[in-house]
Amino acid sequence: MTSKIVAGLLNEMPLETIMDIEEACHSFPWSAKTMQSCLGGRYYNAGLLLGDELVGFYVAEQVGPDHTLMDICVAPEYQGQGYAKQLMVHLLKQAQERQAENCFLEVRESNLNAIAVYDKFNFSAVGLRKHYYPAKEGKEHAVLMARSFF
Repeated sequence: MTSKIVAGLLNEMPLETIMDIEEACHSFPWSAKTMQSCLGGRYYNAGLLLGDELVGFYVAEQVGPDHTLMDICVAPEYQGQGYAKQLMVHLLKQAQERQAENCFLEVRESNLNAIAVYDKFNFSAVGLRKHYYPAKEGKEHAVLMARSFF
């Protein structure tokens, strides 16, 4: 089945559908209220469809020339098939079309698979936010990563 990425798709999807993927992907997912607040305004998004099924998405924020990847998810049963890569390509294209100078993201220090994907897209570690993410025991550090479009 062919995949298709649709810009702004999350604005049209039932919140429950988005949250099903969010909750399946993250040990500590966003709340529905947080997700809803990130749909519109200075935020932009895209959804990845297989047929008419939402299987992945990203949410990004634009503040002037700086863009931040806030969230990216691919449903667990579709992970490892290149869909996160497709979403990243789309995100970076959207950021460039919006005249981004920089793109930032935060990732759990333990999420080595995600860090490897971001490395392939020329993101570099630029900082560490200590005790940033909730964890089963205490807090986990966030690696701050960035890439420039120049």
